[in-house]
Amino acid sequence: MFTGLIQSLGQLKSLGNDRFQISCTSSSSHQILHDLAIGDSVAVDGVCLTVVSVLPQGFVAIASPETLRRTNLGAFPDAIVNLETSLRAGSKLGGHFVTGHVDAIGTLATSTQTANAWEMRFTAPTAIYSGWQRQIAPYIVPKGSIAVNGISLTVADCDADGNWFEVAVIPHSFDETNLRYLQPGSLVNLEADILGKYVGKFLRSSYQLHPEPWEKTPAINSLADITPEFLAEHGFI
Repeated sequence: MFTGLIQSLGQLKSLGNDRFQISCTSSSSHQILHDLAIGDSVAVDGVCLTVVSVLPQGFVAIASPETLRRTNLGAFPDAIVNLETSLRAGSKLGGHFVTGHVDAIGTLATSTQTANAWEMRFTAPTAIYSGWQRQIAPYIVPKGSIAVNGISLTVADCDADGNWFEVAVIPHSFDETNLRYLQPGSLVNLEADILGKYVGKFLRSSYQLHPEPWEKTPAINSLADITPEFLAEHGFI
């Protein structure tokens, strides 16, 4: 489990097949390396990887075939990646709960600098990833949380179907992550809020699976049915 607050940047190099070397040479690398051990989990661009070897200035990790299929790991040689070690009990949760299990690959559409933020628009997966888009799109909601390359961000706006969303990135987050290296068309790893996934599944399935205890609860056909009045009536708020 992670928070989506990036601790350092690293450089990803493929060692062939499923092995990757992550070099940590930035001034903040001590946050990753100071007590790193074999078996630890590290989020690399939002992908939870297990450390199999610790190096003087980095580590080696292995990615499963499913991880390689679902993410952009290895898509770009010598890529600059965001790094975060796993959340410890008692640590501050400054972002949101990030599992490191990427749902889909998105694309940066536009990035515009304003007086006090970078306004960035991302699109949902392209047609080749349409099966994954259906998994993440329902959980992209205004003011909700989303992880982009492992960065905890708040959705400022999105379309009704979740095909695109916009975020406002403060200068600190922009400068300290690999968002500053992205260009229109760049691929990014997307992970929807895990809490939204569980709530959505519960609301969709509870009536159909347990009609007797929920006989007065209408079936949920779309997110539009989940209103504040609905939640209050059925004891959620």
